[in-house]
Parts: sequence; C-alpha cells; structure tokens
Amino acid sequence: MVPRKSYKKFIPVVNSLKGVTVLVTRPAHQAEHLCQLIKEEGGSAVRFPLLSIAEPTDREALKNVTRRLADFDMVIFISPNAVDKGMLVIEEHGGLPESIRVAAVGKGSARHLEKLGIKTDIFPSQQFNSEALLAMEEMQSVAGKHIVIYRGEGGRELLANTLRARGAKVEYAECYRLAKQLLHGNIDIITVTSSESLQNLYDLVPKPARSALLQLPLIVVSDRTQKLAEELGFKQPAIIAQKPGDEEMVQAMVNWRTQRYHEKSNSGI
Repeated sequence: MVPRKSYKKFIPVVNSLKGVTVLVTRPAHQAEHLCQLIKEEGGSAVRFPLLSIAEPTDREALKNVTRRLADFDMVIFISPNAVDKGMLVIEEHGGLPESIRVAAVGKGSARHLEKLGIKTDIFPSQQFNSEALLAMEEMQSVAGKHIVIYRGEGGRELLANTLRARGAKVEYAECYRLAKQLLHGNIDIITVTSSESLQNLYDLVPKPARSALLQLPLIVVSDRTQKLAEELGFKQPAIIAQKPGDEEMVQAMVNWRTQRYHEKSNSGI
C-alpha cells in the first residue's frame, strides 16, 4: 500500500492536474487540505460547499437528549460534522459518561474524536458507511441496549431501523443541518463526497444548464453516489476514489487526467 502523503513519489511528471479546474464541494471548514493538494498538482480548486453546516432546527430537542446521555449504553457518531457539532453540546452538558461505548461510522469520525481525546470503541476499518458498521460483531447483540445516534437532520434511516430490528432502543440527537449554496464558475471535474451533495448540485443547476453539468466527470467516494450519478443522467461513469481521504481523491483525479492524456495521444489529437 502506498503510504499517505507519499503518493506523489509514484506519479510520473505527466500525471499532473495542470490546466484542470476542480469543483470542491466539501463543507468550507473541511476543504482546505484537498484544495492545497490540488494546487500542488498544478490544478485550480474552486471552493463550492454545496452543503454548508448550520444549526439544527430544534436545538432544544438536541439538548434534551444530550442531558440524558447517562441513560444510554452506546453513542454513534455518523460523520466528522456530527462529532464536531455533537461534542460541542455534549461538553456543555458535562461530557461523555465513562460507561458509554463510543462508535463511529468511519475513520474520519474516529480521528475527530481522537483529536478531542476520546477513544472510539467501534468503527469499521474498510468501508465507511452504515452497512459496514452494522456488519461488525459488536453491533450484532444489541437487544435491550439504549443507543443514541448523533447525526444531521434528515439522514439515512438504515442504521437506526436495523438496530431497532435487532432489539435496541434508538434515539436521534440531530446536531446540525445542511444548507444548500449556489453554483457558479467553469469546471472541468467535480469532487463529491456524499449522495446528498450530488443531489443538491443537480437540484441547484437550472434545467437549461443541466445538459452541460451532466457531461462533466465526477470523483465520488461510494458506490451509492456512483449509482445516483447514473440515475441522474451523468454521461460518464463516476470515478470512485479508493478511500474517502483527500489524497485518494487527488490520486483519482490524477489517474483520470493521465487516462485522458493517453487517449488523446493514441488518437493523435
């Protein structure tokens, strides 16, 4: 496996992003590192957070659940945003109880928890989604357990529904909501880190301009988002990065650019 942050040593000079404009749709506070990597490869990064992070609609409901954390056996954080926003409220109410088990959907959330000095007891090491978490041995025998899920408003129901089917009592602590932004600029390729972002991008572009949008290539981080891109009518199959990290997304872009270079060379263009 190529070590993180050393991938550039393995990339020939031709494999750069010179002249490529990349639309970065990560939330503004998470986009800096990815934009920097794109610039290091010679590309131009256009920051466009399709989903900005806003306060939850019902903050009192969030506080009410958080006040009862001592009643729960397990807390699950859906995303790094859930960690950042959820822990702010949790700290206001005395922090996580020592007895509670901490789970996260992916390594990104686990890293955010680690930065806060919190050990994550359960998180998948391969795929980073609800399905992977649910497949873990620790998530099988949950009958009678009281579980709280910190997430954004309107997230997927698979995790909670499956845990309930296994006999757990599940509550939500919705600690943020995602607000749409407006689109502008000329773009060569788009990075998308969630199906919600892709759907919002599609919805934000006026119908007369959608044909141009659907011609653009996409870098995504999951099969689910790739499938949505196909359903929405994107003409090129979305490229799935090996992992959802910034380095892996840039590597996918470089691979895309290299393939285009060789295709043009072989065709004599």
